[in-house]
Amino acid sequence: MEAARSLLVVEDDEATSAFLADNLRADGYRVAIATAVGEALRALEVRQPDLMVLDLILEDGDGLRVLDRIRSADGMASRIDPELPVLVLTGRSGEADRVRGFARGADDYLLKPFAYAELLGRIEALLRRAGGRPLRGIMRVGGLTIDPQTRVVRLDGRPLALSAKEFALLQALAIDPTRVLAKNDLMRDVWGYASIGTSRTLDAHACRLRKKLAASARPLVLNVRGVGYRLTDDVGAP
Repeated sequence: MEAARSLLVVEDDEATSAFLADNLRADGYRVAIATAVGEALRALEVRQPDLMVLDLILEDGDGLRVLDRIRSADGMASRIDPELPVLVLTGRSGEADRVRGFARGADDYLLKPFAYAELLGRIEALLRRAGGRPLRGIMRVGGLTIDPQTRVVRLDGRPLALSAKEFALLQALAIDPTRVLAKNDLMRDVWGYASIGTSRTLDAHACRLRKKLAASARPLVLNVRGVGYRLTDDVGAP
């Protein structure tokens, strides 16, 4: 029997944390609770969870401090996994807060009040993606190389600086470079969204990614109008 996946819920509201713990355990997860930044960091090192649900307003500070510590961790020297999937669950509803959360490395962002079914779906989507990453080696498309292990992207030997979401989008497209991926599928798999209502986020990231890849000898990140995106139209690319 497969071992239950481990979740760390970082939430200082007692009623919310109890609700999440009870329901997630009923759905087969092992759940630990932390209510503060320091407690969360200790739990990350000791429990090494498969995913973290993170509130941004904690009793001893900003939850983004926890996110920063995760993304800056040395995967070799630290017990904290820098690739840990993080779902931000917060009452901060401003657009600037969402942008700031994604820029600091959040994998998904869900606002309170929330529907538990949607939260559960997003957790499952993040765990599916995280489960597949270690099994995939370096991907090559023409002069582009993508290393999922180190998250290093090079174009004709030169490293490219990509945000976490730009990397995730590029990786999703590179798995099958000539296949058109529908916007709905990309929003679900990269952002965890169940609907197409926020596809402007996808379009903006695709535009920035296309500009960063503009030096390629072949066009990359192609928009198929009304459908979605593919990485290249060159069948000999991989």
